[in-house]
Amino acid sequence: MIDSWLSIWVKTPVIFGVIALVIAAVFYFRVIGMEKGNETMERIAGYIREGAMAFLFTQYKTLAVFGAVVAVLIGISLGKVAAASFVLGAVLSLLAGFIGMKAATYANVKTTQAARSGIKANALVTALDGGAVMGLSVAGLGAIGLGVLYIVFRESELLSPILHSFAVGASSIALFARIGGGIYTKAADVGSDIAGKVIENIPEDDPRNPGVIADNVGDNVGDVAGMGADIYESMVAAIVAAMAIALTSDALPTLLEGDLEINKTVAIGLPLVLSGVGLAVSILCIFLARMMKNMDPAKVLRGALIMPPVILAIASFIIMNMLGITQSVTAVMTIGAIGGTIIGLITDYYTSAGPVSRIAEAARTGAGTNVIQGLAVGMESVAIPMIVVAAVAFLANKYLGLYGIALSAVGMLGGTAVVMTVDAYGPISDNAGGISEMSALGPEVRAITDELDMVGNTTAAIGKGYAIGSAILTVLALFSAYNIEINHVRALNGLGAVELVLTDPKILIGILLGSILPFLVGSSTMLAVGKAAGAIVVEIGRQFREIPGLMELKAEPEPKKIVDIATKAAMKEMIFPGCVAIVAPVLCGFFMGPASLAGLLAGSLAVGATMSLFMANAGGAWDNAKKYIEKGKLAGEKKGTDTHKAAVVGDMVGDPFKDTSGPGIAILIKVMSVVSLLIAPLIALL
Repeated sequence: MIDSWLSIWVKTPVIFGVIALVIAAVFYFRVIGMEKGNETMERIAGYIREGAMAFLFTQYKTLAVFGAVVAVLIGISLGKVAAASFVLGAVLSLLAGFIGMKAATYANVKTTQAARSGIKANALVTALDGGAVMGLSVAGLGAIGLGVLYIVFRESELLSPILHSFAVGASSIALFARIGGGIYTKAADVGSDIAGKVIENIPEDDPRNPGVIADNVGDNVGDVAGMGADIYESMVAAIVAAMAIALTSDALPTLLEGDLEINKTVAIGLPLVLSGVGLAVSILCIFLARMMKNMDPAKVLRGALIMPPVILAIASFIIMNMLGITQSVTAVMTIGAIGGTIIGLITDYYTSAGPVSRIAEAARTGAGTNVIQGLAVGMESVAIPMIVVAAVAFLANKYLGLYGIALSAVGMLGGTAVVMTVDAYGPISDNAGGISEMSALGPEVRAITDELDMVGNTTAAIGKGYAIGSAILTVLALFSAYNIEINHVRALNGLGAVELVLTDPKILIGILLGSILPFLVGSSTMLAVGKAAGAIVVEIGRQFREIPGLMELKAEPEPKKIVDIATKAAMKEMIFPGCVAIVAPVLCGFFMGPASLAGLLAGSLAVGATMSLFMANAGGAWDNAKKYIEKGKLAGEKKGTDTHKAAVVGDMVGDPFKDTSGPGIAILIKVMSVVSLLIAPLIALL
């Protein structure tokens, strides 16, 4: 059985990773080969594509410098192989973002063209196929990277630092990509809205507004490339956390009867195998979603998110039975997967149901009451997801201890490819609506793209809730792995374990310091969006005043200047939060010791988890409250009324909440945990 395990089952993630990339390529070329739009549509799509790729390459050049410095430091501390693993983790993250965004910036205009046929199902499938390229690339590249490293180095003593370095590469790139993309997209969005809808009182996506192109570019760099890096990093970190616990724990649960070494070997490889099974399930669910294309789009996408946990549970039961492994593994995997689905559905409720109508109603009495109601909804929305995460951790620990918590995170991320597919669908359909409006295609086409976009807004909120929920569970697993690694190294050197006692002043100081960090990152990213949006408002105003004939649709705006302002702001302002996430645990660990670093991680986790959920859900609720009014669902109100203007203010506050600061804080706590795990052997004896 063990020979079969080593020779066949551990290759599962690589095999299905390759299959995922092949299917992604098929979807990509299918989208590329679809019917083109008219000249105006192709010109607008070309602007979006050009701006998105310009941002991406500018960001990549900045990250190359950062990556080179970190790779050298890792090489000096842990060896050349670990440094190469860090680079591999980073490069695969960047590659997934590039492939996904390339597909999305073609799928947007193809979706608009498909909507011109009048058949909603065609437009839905086109947007789904574009999103699937990103979803399959993210999950496929992550599975291949970790699978190959394990197969090559599984007998090596360097396996632990190699895996940790790979995770740090994935995490650091995710932080910069998510925050940089978030700053860009929200600066362009807020700046465009203030200059267009508030100051000039022109419609959203009006072709006269030069910020509209930059806004559409932002949808891709933030919600496609940035979100892809986020989910990729979560998947990698969850798998590495489980493998790290198995590598160093002296109290592993019994997965199968027999030799302890065999049990340990199985425990190390099992997270990879389960990720491969999850990828296979995701591929199946993507095709099932495509088969349901004639159903209501909301039901199709919700179904795509609900199916993976059920199929994953069945697949895990069959495979564990074949391998003779305890079905406790199936239990914790299923618990994690169901927990992720519940968090997504709760997020859906708070950003699309009753709470949204209450926020819209509050706008009747002004922007102030609208903002107050949105803040209250965001705060309330934190409770159930956090209870769900706690329940998942409690039950997983009951079945398989700390290792079970890590496996439940792997289970929660088993449907990574599907989640990312549905999430990337959102900005594609949003772009399709913008292209339709700017190309003046008429109300029939816009009705189809608006329906797809409305569903996309909800699925984007679900995706953010899912990403944050999985991040919290992953950090719990990483925290456990860090503590086990510290004590493992100390035991090898004949020293006693580090006891994490809350009355220890070192731990309390660490907790207080850790609680500060989410606020610093949240503040810096909010200010970055505000400053960049202000500069964009000034530039759009200049173009409205100084370009003759622009307001009469007799001249073209200059969107490249807006893209340039947003790009420069994103590159400049993403440095500080990135440095906080990497430098803070290193300084704390080396100067204050492993106990204080454990406190730092605990403090940042408690504050960061609740704060990121609050910001993401409040922002999504404000956004949909504005759309609720625009669609005439609030009696007596419509676009342009004082109530609508009040809701627009709430939406502007919520934009950086949900797309910049909230997700940035969620990644902050993951990056800090992964960096701490990497340096654990270096600080364990301090």
